Amino acid sequence: MATPLPSIPAKRYFTIGEVAELCGVKPHVLRYWEQEFTQLRPMKRRGNRRYYQHHEVLMIRRIRDLLYDQGFTISGARNRLQELVPTGRAQEAGGDQDFADSLSDGMLMDGLEDLSIETRDMAFDAHAVRKELFEIRALLSPS
Repeated sequence: MATPLPSIPAKRYFTIGEVAELCGVKPHVLRYWEQEFTQLRPMKRRGNRRYYQHHEVLMIRRIRDLLYDQGFTISGARNRLQELVPTGRAQEAGGDQDFADSLSDGMLMDGLEDLSIETRDMAFDAHAVRKELFEIRALLSPS
């Protein structure tokens, strides 16, 4: 049986070493996954240092689960992620509302079970605010 992953601290940014420990993979695997999964785009700062945000850590845990636990190939995991989270062009073409609607509470809870109650509440608040902003944007944009 696999050892459980450590809980994700309430921080804004994580280094590649921290993410590697939180997700149970090596840093070179994370760099490889960045090439394979377009949804995974950590911020890069001085000297090309990567800084991951909380949602990216959750995505990496999902990728790890798909590959290591569920037995998906990289291509299969990529397709599965694209089904769950639309990217780029779909959002630019007005898919933002569809994306906001697709974030059900169950999907939002994936990967959040190991967080503190306070951090979980912040994630739900952010989800609600984001959804409301998309609704306002839809009302204001010309049809």
